[in-house]
Amino acid sequence: MRQIILDTETTGLEWKKGNRVVEIGCVELLERRPSGNNFHRYLKPDCDFEAGAQEVTGLTLEFLADKPGFAEIAEEFLAYIDGAELIIHNAAFDLGFLDYELSLLGPQYGRITDRATVVDTLAMAREQFPGQRNSLDALCKRLGVDNSHRQLHGALLDAQILGDVYIALTSGQEEIGFGLAESSSPSADAATVEFNPALLLPRPRVVVTASELEAHNARLERLRKKAGRALWDGEPEAVAEAQA
Repeated sequence: MRQIILDTETTGLEWKKGNRVVEIGCVELLERRPSGNNFHRYLKPDCDFEAGAQEVTGLTLEFLADKPGFAEIAEEFLAYIDGAELIIHNAAFDLGFLDYELSLLGPQYGRITDRATVVDTLAMAREQFPGQRNSLDALCKRLGVDNSHRQLHGALLDAQILGDVYIALTSGQEEIGFGLAESSSPSADAATVEFNPALLLPRPRVVVTASELEAHNARLERLRKKAGRALWDGEPEAVAEAQA
């Protein structure tokens, strides 16, 4: 069975507002073991980031300026996922953005679900742990998956971590090696793949200026006055899950 753990990073939270995909990360599992055949691309979005989105991903328009657009990698990406079972956390979010990107290329590209089946680990977690926080970070803590190397949201890194979470959710196995820690006594039926930061494409570090921080805080305050809270306050479970 061919499964692909998939994650995206975007310029904002809603594709309906014109936000775009800026990073795609995929980890291939064959018979529930990592094959090493991963897919990782940074993408030029041709739009600006929403307030706060850069701080979450660590990506900038300057860093993405020389990267390909989605149109340039679409055929390669679709061929990679064709016929696979996609494992996605909060699948509606990623599928919404990817289907939007495909729609910009023309109706002949269809939708992601025309080419692959989808398993949503957020729905699985809600069924197993009703009433609890089920963000990726929360699940790592609950299931004993090491995510100490997750300082920023990154598509490939998050896909690797989600691979461990998925295995734990579906079988209760120890982590299969996407994380930094190695098992001291690996079982015969478990694959061990040491996490190697060198496999990740280089990521820029965003340094927020005082004026930018002031403008961001002012925007959040306006949102709080209008809606009673701001998205990045991060209190409700739904907010954490949307950002996972």
